[in-house]
Amino acid sequence: MANIGIVIPAAGQGKRMGAGYNKQFLMLMEKPILAHTVRLFEESDFVSEIVIVGAEGDISVIKELVYYQEFHKVAAVCIGGVLRQDSVRAGVRALSPTIQRIVVHDGARPLLTLQAFHKFLEESREYSAAIMGVPIKDTVKRVDIAGKVLDTLPRDYLRAVQTPQIFDREILEEAHQQAASAGYYGTDDASLLEWMGHPVQMVEGMQENIKVTTPEDLLLAERILTQRR
Repeated sequence: MANIGIVIPAAGQGKRMGAGYNKQFLMLMEKPILAHTVRLFEESDFVSEIVIVGAEGDISVIKELVYYQEFHKVAAVCIGGVLRQDSVRAGVRALSPTIQRIVVHDGARPLLTLQAFHKFLEESREYSAAIMGVPIKDTVKRVDIAGKVLDTLPRDYLRAVQTPQIFDREILEEAHQQAASAGYYGTDDASLLEWMGHPVQMVEGMQENIKVTTPEDLLLAERILTQRR
């Protein structure tokens, strides 16, 4: 499982957070959110290389963070695109040619543990594409554009998708190339493979692996880290 490359899209501005700047620079337990996220992969023996993708105006800040946090596995900090999909494509291109197994992980998911990450790698090693997800707790209903309920979806077959997501490099690059040519944009990288008709395996995730999107999420993340300590 060694020689894994990590792509961390961190170009989103996080308007729902209301901070007025990239939410991944917000402080979480005295460190920027992004620092927590990168630290996990820096400490993994299975990770050879990390690429962080940021907005053009954030590149210098990210490079400073990498320097002062002593993230030696960060091989590149590159400029992202308009949408997340464009940013991931740029990050994949920035990885060394020797990297043939790629993990994509949101910069704003700082609560993934090393144990959960390594378990994910082990359980996904036989698949060319695998994603992490957790069972849905709430009842989910499908509605029309006017809000009228159409039907209730069976929870047993539903998962809330998280990152990390892992792919063989060849199939991920092919999916991004075909999507770019067709002008297709998916909600995550796995959806590009689904669009191509390529199988994607779901692997059990962890409920604490939340994406910090709102001020309430930040408070929850602080509480989770406090409990861990």
